[in-house]
Amino acid sequence: MLDLVIRDVDVVDGSGGPSFRADVGIEGGRITTVMQEAAAAGCLRPVARRVVDAEGLVLAPGFIDMHAHSDLALLRDPDHSAKVAQGVTLEVIGQDGLSYAPVDDRTLAEVRRAITGWNGSGDDIDFSWRSVGEYLDRLDHGFGGEGIAVNAAYLIPQGAVRMLAVGWDDREATPEELGRMRQLVADGMREGAVGMSSGLTYTPGMYAKDAELTELCRVVAEYDGYYCPHHRSYGAGALDAYREMVELTREAGCSLHLAHATMNFGVNKGRGSELLALLDEALDGGADISLDTYPYTPGCTTLVAMLPSWASEGGPEATLARLRDGGTAGRIRHHMEVVGSDGCHGVPIEWDTIEISGVADPALASYVGRTVQESADARGEAPWTTARRLLLDDGLGSTILQHVGHEENVQTIMRHRVHTGGSDGILRGDKPHPRAYGTFPQYLGRYVRELGVLGLEECVAHLTSRPAARLRLPDRGLVREGYRADLVLFDPETVAAGSTFAVPRTLPTGIPHVLIDGRFVIEDGRRTGVLAGRAVRRTAG
Repeated sequence: MLDLVIRDVDVVDGSGGPSFRADVGIEGGRITTVMQEAAAAGCLRPVARRVVDAEGLVLAPGFIDMHAHSDLALLRDPDHSAKVAQGVTLEVIGQDGLSYAPVDDRTLAEVRRAITGWNGSGDDIDFSWRSVGEYLDRLDHGFGGEGIAVNAAYLIPQGAVRMLAVGWDDREATPEELGRMRQLVADGMREGAVGMSSGLTYTPGMYAKDAELTELCRVVAEYDGYYCPHHRSYGAGALDAYREMVELTREAGCSLHLAHATMNFGVNKGRGSELLALLDEALDGGADISLDTYPYTPGCTTLVAMLPSWASEGGPEATLARLRDGGTAGRIRHHMEVVGSDGCHGVPIEWDTIEISGVADPALASYVGRTVQESADARGEAPWTTARRLLLDDGLGSTILQHVGHEENVQTIMRHRVHTGGSDGILRGDKPHPRAYGTFPQYLGRYVRELGVLGLEECVAHLTSRPAARLRLPDRGLVREGYRADLVLFDPETVAAGSTFAVPRTLPTGIPHVLIDGRFVIEDGRRTGVLAGRAVRRTAG
């Protein structure tokens, strides 16, 4: 007698192969039976304590969000429906080189301030951990020891590592500091991290030269992990930045996963194929490369990230001091509006593309949902004056949508053989990017059913088995006997993202059931309250 049988379901098993009708049995959190209809003649159908009639639904492995910013949300919100309702059963956090482990008392305070716009201030979180292992343990025992909403894998944030060893200075690390960084990365990998991330347009991680990054990647490679860089430019120098990461990881012998691999701004319109040609050449030469994207054109980050890197040297307080100084603020403006700051990917900023999506101070809510240009016009002032005031008044906590992407590039890149899905979803703010609530149903509804950019079986493979292979997870990402019962049931005719730019916190439709560890976390379209998620630790190397 099994725990559960999902009967008469169309299985899209994650391999990319054709779908098939089957009964799928689950016992003890694992798939124990996949009885295909064609092979079931004359056989007894599996029986269970509970049977779900799934006629008309597709059963797929749970979706893996390869680029998530739920580092504190998983400890703050046991419901976490923004991801659970999409069919996400595993998130990869610790992204863009900035997160909360490893830290000490000094750097914890600094990183909390630096990424308030991503995760909130953290005033509602008990930061009882300091190491990677302690953070993963905390995830395992969230909410009174029950666990968390979805599974989570962790990337060691290179920027946080540099904070610990070097600080916020724009300089090369000494041999002793580099040795300490290597040790911190090794410790984090031994404690269960799956790799290392960087934010090479964010301070202080961006101050690392290639030689430093290569040495850290050598450590990651020793543990069979991967390097996940937000590289140095998605704008004027995008192709060179991608090439830099390919060459760096080749030198280090390290696997590479390119975060939110887009080609943005006017200079890159229609150039997605050039990126793919670069990657194909490296892949054909034996490189181990994958990438993730979200199925939308605008990006999302913090307003302070647009500043030139020199303006953020020394940390948040130093940045605020420079903004208060009229002369220095004038230099910042010149770099942003004329030169093209490295924070804006080498492209002069266009204020009518910068929409404020969230503020830390509720008193500043009138900025939300308007571009900087619109707010400036309403006040009869220059956009820089508006942006500078907001940065100061909000303590650098404002988030933005940056409307600089190209649909042609989005579709070209998502077709690639090493593509995976990642939401890059920031869950904070009054008007977050809809990708936080809609990425995975957007792939299935818009890009599979409506546009036909991807076939259903191929798309599911992008969202399941490919990321599981990158994460070196031997028993996830496929509907196979012996695999973990992290599963999603959806209606291919109705699945769709409910979230829009106007109403971003709307849950998707057409996903009635989601299971983690064989337990329903979404049942009949409703969150059950089950906390079946745990930290997923590196298992290879």
